[in-house]
Formats: sequence, structure tokens, C-alpha cells
Amino acid sequence: MIETRKDLKEYLEQDRLQLGIRRKRPRFFSDEIWKYEIILRKYEYWYNHRNSFWVKIVRNYYKFLWHKWCVKLGISIGPNVCGKGLSIAHINGIQINGEAKIGENLRIQECVTIGASGGKAAPQIGNNVYLASGCKIIGDIKIADNCVVGANAVVVDDVLEEGVTVAGVPAKKISNNCSHEFVFFYTLR
Repeated sequence: MIETRKDLKEYLEQDRLQLGIRRKRPRFFSDEIWKYEIILRKYEYWYNHRNSFWVKIVRNYYKFLWHKWCVKLGISIGPNVCGKGLSIAHINGIQINGEAKIGENLRIQECVTIGASGGKAAPQIGNNVYLASGCKIIGDIKIADNCVVGANAVVVDDVLEEGVTVAGVPAKKISNNCSHEFVFFYTLR
């Protein structure tokens, strides 16, 4: 959770590194995913502040920008859902429930859904997880650290073993290959 300016700076820097970007600022006519992540993190920062008149104004400004970019890119990730190191590989069709809890260094492809089912709690996903194109993670489940969820997999049961790959409908373990091939491991100096 981003509570201080130092936290905000760490989150922004880690996100930039995980996206594999060396520049310090986004380009004017490109870098839409990076711009979205910057707005998301600034919205999270103001979302977690105490309620004063000026904070509400700034928070609503970033909420407006966040919503605008959500619609533009087809991405819906609420505040305080993802840890630092978020890496969105492609835009369009990414839906993450606002109650989900996701660790650091998530690498996510297009058309991924992480949601609750039937009034149950949302998923909890560990650190260094890779979610391939079109996968669905539904219900009150847990996914361990360093896991890979294959393309178009539907995860409805817990994945408690660390460093495995799951795929299929419903998702089952298919190998012991972990996410190190897909998730970047840049660290702040």
C-alpha cells in the first residue's frame, strides 16, 4: 500500500523497471501502459490519504484520470490491489476485482480476469507470478509465489505449490517450470 511519497517513488520506479523501460519519463505519443500505471499509483497514493478538502480534490482528479485511462485501454485494476513491480504486457480486457490481493512483480498479459464468484472473496496471488493471455482466476483461491498460469487456463482451485505451471480448464499442474523466465527481476538500488 502506498502511504508516503517514498513509497510512491519506490512503486513507480519498480513498475518502470519491470516494464523494461530505461527512460525516466513516458513518451508523449506512446507508452500508454506506463502512463496508466503512473496514474494508478498516484491515485493509490491519494486514495490512502486522510480526508481533507484539498486531498479530496486531488484524489478525485486522479480518480477521473484513472477511470479515463481504464476505459481507453480496457484495463480495470483498482487501487491497492497490486504490489510494486506491476508489468502489463498488453492492453485490452484486463479485469481485476477490487478486493483481490496481488503480490510484487506481477506480469500480466491481455484478456485476463481475476474475480470473485457467487459472493465469495476474491483471489490472493503471490509474488513473481506470470498470468498468460486469456487466463481466468475465479473465486476465493490462493496462488503461491513464482507460479505461471497458462494461456486460457481457468483456475478455480488453490495453487499452493510454489514455482509450478498450471494450465487447462480447470487448471491443473503441468510442470515444475517457475515464472523466472517470464517475470523480470530488477531491483532498486
